[in-house]
Amino acid sequence: MNLAAASSETPPVLIELRGVTKIYGQGHAAMRALNGIDLSIRRGEFVAVMGPSGSGKSTCMNILGCLDTPTGGVYRFEGVNVGRLSRDQRALLRRHYLGFVFQGFNLLNRTSALENVELPLIYRGLPVRQRQAQALAALAAVGLEGWETHTPGELSGGQQQRVAIARAIVSHPEVLLADEPTGNLDSARSQEIMNLLAGFNRERGITIIMVTHEPDMAAFARRRIHFLDGRIAAGSE
Repeated sequence: MNLAAASSETPPVLIELRGVTKIYGQGHAAMRALNGIDLSIRRGEFVAVMGPSGSGKSTCMNILGCLDTPTGGVYRFEGVNVGRLSRDQRALLRRHYLGFVFQGFNLLNRTSALENVELPLIYRGLPVRQRQAQALAALAAVGLEGWETHTPGELSGGQQQRVAIARAIVSHPEVLLADEPTGNLDSARSQEIMNLLAGFNRERGITIIMVTHEPDMAAFARRRIHFLDGRIAAGSE
């Protein structure tokens, strides 16, 4: 194999939306959140999703994360039509292929950092020793070695978000969906978190799709997608 040629090949499309719509409500109360979205994301991309409140970006992220289903159109993940999957199959897709990071951290307050990171592996049925080893490795990867027994209340906001990122990557997901991951952090901690995410994208090849309102955070991404009035205004391909 010609390694130089192989490395220059365009990565395959991992996520594809074609003509995706989302309508909430019926009749006169109907609200069209997405109005015919076409979007392709290739394996290994780091994409920032931007737009004003109500533009459709969060609805799109919920559909990509299998937390919601489109009213119309097609969503394909690795070529599979997600709309034809059962509820249980979509849950398996979330569990095995997707990781989530939220603005509010979403950690369990009374459990340690290690136990928070172990949670996705418990759902996957991994034995105790294996899931603890993976959780310890994930915490070390985000710079929290030595903090395993601390609860969220004993951690700073930046450390809590690191725990949340460790929890998201512990199961080695194909895609990391990050919803305003720096929204509750100061500028210095925001830069640290973004450097961490960019490193996972660059070094591990994790595809990252991140919603943000902040242009300086979006600058870490390789591509920026702008939503407006339920449509993609720029950056769909």
